[in-house]
Amino acid sequence: MIKMSKMHKRVLAAPLALAAALPAQAQTTATEKAPELQTVTVTAQRRTENIREVPVSVTALKGDKLDVLVSGGDDIRLLAGKVPSLNVESSNGRTFPRFYIRGYGNTDFNTFASQPVSLVYDDVVQENPILKGFPIFDLASVEVLRGPQGTLFGRNTPAGVVKFESEKPKLGKSEGYVNASYATHTTANVEGAVNIPLSDQWAMRVSATGQHRDDYVKNYSDVAMTQKRGELDGYNEHAERIQVLYSPGSSFNALLNVHQRQTQGTARLFRANLIQKGSNKVVPGYDLDKIVTNADNFQTLKSNGANLRLSWDLGSVRLFSITGFEHVSDYYSRGDIDGGTPAGPGFIPFQVQTGGYITNLDQWSQEFRVESQNSGPLNWQTGLYFFDEDATGGSDNFNDAGARTSRLVSNQKNEAWAAFASVNYTISPAWTVRGGVRYTKDEKDFATLVNENVAQIGPRSVATSQDKINWDLSATYKVNDAVNVYGRVATGFRAPSIAAASAAVPITVADSETITSYELGLKADLFERRARTSFSIYDYTVKDQQLTVVGGNSNVNRLINADKTKGKGAEFDFEAAVSTALRVSAGASYNYTQIRDGSLSVNKCAQCTVTDPINAAGRVVIDGNALPQAPRWTLNATARYGVPFADGELYFFTDWSYRSKINFFLYEATEFTGAPLTEGGVRLGYIFGNGKYEVAAFGRNVLDQRRITGAIDFNNLTGFTNEPRQWGIQVKGNF
Repeated sequence: MIKMSKMHKRVLAAPLALAAALPAQAQTTATEKAPELQTVTVTAQRRTENIREVPVSVTALKGDKLDVLVSGGDDIRLLAGKVPSLNVESSNGRTFPRFYIRGYGNTDFNTFASQPVSLVYDDVVQENPILKGFPIFDLASVEVLRGPQGTLFGRNTPAGVVKFESEKPKLGKSEGYVNASYATHTTANVEGAVNIPLSDQWAMRVSATGQHRDDYVKNYSDVAMTQKRGELDGYNEHAERIQVLYSPGSSFNALLNVHQRQTQGTARLFRANLIQKGSNKVVPGYDLDKIVTNADNFQTLKSNGANLRLSWDLGSVRLFSITGFEHVSDYYSRGDIDGGTPAGPGFIPFQVQTGGYITNLDQWSQEFRVESQNSGPLNWQTGLYFFDEDATGGSDNFNDAGARTSRLVSNQKNEAWAAFASVNYTISPAWTVRGGVRYTKDEKDFATLVNENVAQIGPRSVATSQDKINWDLSATYKVNDAVNVYGRVATGFRAPSIAAASAAVPITVADSETITSYELGLKADLFERRARTSFSIYDYTVKDQQLTVVGGNSNVNRLINADKTKGKGAEFDFEAAVSTALRVSAGASYNYTQIRDGSLSVNKCAQCTVTDPINAAGRVVIDGNALPQAPRWTLNATARYGVPFADGELYFFTDWSYRSKINFFLYEATEFTGAPLTEGGVRLGYIFGNGKYEVAAFGRNVLDQRRITGAIDFNNLTGFTNEPRQWGIQVKGNF
């Protein structure tokens, strides 16, 4: 049962307060033509549906909002906090993002890490975290589906799904756009696409993006900062996508997608003793435009892939085939983990320079799905799913001179298949029920291939196999033509994970984890579709959750299982066309998580101020702690005000996000608790030429609020921060 706390009630009261405020504005604009929000459609249930009809907590980002977010050249982490209950972070910079929904995620930085949040790009799952960082460009929408989605989506979705859908080729229409921006630190972004009709049955869409930032953080090899070694924190990245559509008629179409990505630049900048002892603040006087490090720092990535989506309209049913291939041919990220030199800054017990890499990764997936097209009350879909991954990668350690001192290379093969079915039934004009079931079989084989100067203990290879049945059941009640309420119960499953060995730590295997989630929600169009809102409350229990133990007193990565984790909270979204000139949106989430396992304890850091109990063995007891990277509160809001000017429109747009404090690790410590973070953007633009052209000035993180967003919990108080403020200009042309 869901118990409503005071915090839940405050969140659920927010949409009512906003709704109450809207009529007053409506009266002042009665003489204007009544604005109306466009219907938002999503594919959360693998069918295109009005977002109000879907019994899932889901948020869609489209159009102007996406364009504004990517204007500063940020990578996929820019989505953090931009929708309720979503966090994204990385200790590897622009690669290897880690996703969290409703506080539920995984901090694992192991090459073969799995995550409970699945990222699906053009209907193809991106399983390895390296694949999840593909740049955001030429997208039709981003959908965030909260809660277990295990019956309809292919891999490891107990926390939810982040779903990207690129713009598709169009028959009989030549069009395109170019979008370019220039900002602080010589940050340049160019994005464009062109749609080319090849015949009445063929069309092609070519999309590309290029991103650059100069190195701007001055790098020194001595604490006195008299020996400059150059500059860091720049990047060069480009990605391309070619899609070819063949549609000879309404009964068949085929869409081929080929894409690739190349990235070069600086890896994450770790800063020794960045955190002030006894607080979670940056040490007073610390200049974040400077760093002292004696290690090489770079990052390279090359990946490519292709997918083929086929569909046949057979009258009463529609058949789909989705074939996907993803490949990583070169990934290497090398950095100074201790964050300094033997001379400092501050006390550094020992030097640590490491490199993590993937030399080859091949992922194949295949889905066959059949869905009904009945006009009656009963509709269904069913299918088969196959997944095959073969990944080889490892880690290196180096000495002060940059010579490699150890190397560990491992290989993981992962095969899985699933059978699934889902049924929708309209009981009456007011009541609709949905149910789904999925059987999954998952197998992994893991082996150490190269062991150079690593004292590996335990076996050099392991294998796991697990099968599971998941299900979900939901009901929707139409209160009237504008308001729906729904309830949902869903289960989810994540297969066992394997972590590579490291010094004195054997290969570790985490058992599979399962989740049972309960959710109640309301979705409504308000004031003759001038506004829409949705809010939900949820309660979930994860059994045998896979957790990652990092650091403590050495640079290790080890997997454990917690007996139980509890989560509960609330979410709401609101959007309104207040007038023809003003449009606003707002979102909020409250996520409470708690680890419940009295037997779990972890090694503690050497220099931080631990606030958890310490057991007789000198280890930290983590029972009762919140999950890492799980803020209790997140808030977001946007506003756009536009007025006619000359032959176009002059507009102002602003967006803001806030998250409350977070824990970086499983244990709680004063220094390793991230402070609240507020980030805002502003944009002043002019659209002219019948909407074909746009020029704008923008700012990102305009408050220049710099916060420690992650840390290294061994050796010293090393941390890293969010991105600095940016000011820039942007031009866009459509043709």
